[in-house]
Order: sequence, then C-alpha cells, then structure tokens
Amino acid sequence: MISTQWIEKRKPHWLELENLLQQCRQTGPESLIRSDLQNLSLLYRQTAADLATVREDPSAGEFTLYLNQLLLQSHGVIYTGKRTELKSLFNFFFESYPGVFRKNLHLCAMAFGLFLVGGLIGALLVVEDPDFGPRIIHPTMMETISRGEMWTDSIVTMMPQAASSIMTNNITVSFTAFALGITGGIGTIFLMFYNGLLIGVIGAVCAGAGMSLKLWSFVAPHGALELPAIFIAGGAGLRIASGLLFPGALRRGQSLKNAGGDGAKLIVGVVPILIIAGLIEAFISPTAIDVSLKFLLSAALFIMLLGWLFNKQAPKTPGCAGVSPASS
Repeated sequence: MISTQWIEKRKPHWLELENLLQQCRQTGPESLIRSDLQNLSLLYRQTAADLATVREDPSAGEFTLYLNQLLLQSHGVIYTGKRTELKSLFNFFFESYPGVFRKNLHLCAMAFGLFLVGGLIGALLVVEDPDFGPRIIHPTMMETISRGEMWTDSIVTMMPQAASSIMTNNITVSFTAFALGITGGIGTIFLMFYNGLLIGVIGAVCAGAGMSLKLWSFVAPHGALELPAIFIAGGAGLRIASGLLFPGALRRGQSLKNAGGDGAKLIVGVVPILIIAGLIEAFISPTAIDVSLKFLLSAALFIMLLGWLFNKQAPKTPGCAGVSPASS
C-alpha cells in the first residue's frame, strides 16, 4: 500500500505538470519556452513511473484515474505539438508508421518473445503445482472458473462503461511499457514477462477446468489487435533502452533523443489499435456470437493488421510532418 508520505512527496510534481498543461490550454503549447518543454517531458516520464506504482495499490483508484488523465493530456501536448491536417495524419499512419515499425521489428519481436516465455513458464508452473494458479489469479476470477463460468460475462451488462475502462487500461499499460524503457529496459522487460505469465497461468487454469474454448474464443477477437499493440509498445520501451545503453558512435544524449523519436511514433500508432480492440472486447468478445465467427473475425483483423504494418509502399526511413515527438 502506498504511504501518505510518498503521496505528499510526489504531489508537487503532479501539480507542476498540471500547471504546465493549464498554460498550454490557455495560451497554446507554443507559449512554453525550451526549459518548460524539457520539464514537461521529464515530469511526464516521472508521472508514468508514479502511475505504475499507484496501480499496485487497489485502494488508490482516485490517484490512478488522476494520474492517467494527466498522462493522456501530457501525451497530447508532447507528441502532437501543433494541430495536424488530415493529410498529415494519413501520411503518418499509412506511410511513416509502417516504416518505423519495420525498422524496430526486432525489438517488438523481443517484447513478444518475453511475453511468450512468461506465458510458457506460467502454464508449466500450474501444471507442476495446481495450487500456483490460485496464488496468482484474483479470488473472484478463480471462483467463477470453479463454477465453469467466464468472469467476463458481466461485461455484457455494462458494455459502454466496460469499453471505456478497457481502453483506458490498455493504453495505460502501453504507455507504462514505453515509459519504463528509461529504466534501461528493466521495467519494460518485467512488464512483458509478467503479463505473459498471467496469460499462461489463466490459460492453464482454464484448461484444467475444461474452459479452454470459452477462454480463447473470448480472447481471439480483440486479442488479434490488442496483443500485437502491447508488443509494439514493449518494443517502443526497448527502443528507449537501446538508445540509452548502446549509443554507439553517437553521444548518449543524441542517441536517446533518436530513440525517443522512434519510440514516441511507435506508441502513438498503437493508440487507435487499442481503441478498436477495446470496442471489440466490450461489444463482441463476451457475447454469445458463434465461436467460429469469433475466430474468423480474429484471423481477418490480424491479416489486416499485418497488411498495414508490412505495407511495402511505405518508406523505410520514416518522417512525419506534423507529428513531432518532444526532444529531451
């Protein structure tokens, strides 16, 4: 549980970030001087780390919501810069972004590998020790599994609210994976591995309860977009780490700046993916639609995603007028 002393220590930094955002709303981002922009970028990264800490305390929901809103507003100021025309956005998403993704494909693949290893270890631990699952999975979830029911059934009764909550959670996880790259990749690596571990444990527990089809038919429709987006966010965090740890012939500051540019573009691109995935997870995944249709939708979405990301007409050296990551 987070202490009152820790909150009081961090509050001034949150208020400082809030004041900078208020200035941006009143007079525009262009009113910020260089030192303000650098401070805004630093406070953004610190607040992302604070959010990761606060999320570990279930009783700190109010602070979680507050910090998440601060991060979303900060992200818009830092990575959007000036207002972009529709053509600029189109060029970014359909020309620049696939090139940035392919350039950093090895890092996204590394994030996927960490997730996969975590998933395999989680499943093996449950197979070796059936009591391991209940120690990791929330008691409410375990109770529904023991009844042969999906814990996701309640989503159907509150679809609009669920969609908003799912989107917010997934975007927060992605931003956290990106921001934790500044830890030299340790935080990003842990997040990818641990999320994989959870999926592996849940998958093994559901398999033991004869619920594999129920689980994977729920995951498949939105997972075809959500999971790759999480891996891309992990790749963005690892890109920050690589720029920090392996500057090569560049100065470390310049290397980190270049890495931040790539990482920021990667994370901007996953936001619309996660919004679509959140809508599917709330309105399609938990419904009684035929299982075969759910898997068919999953395959179609994944093929479309690959078609976009591996669009060979996109330039290999990315550049996007109008989407300018903040320099630090």
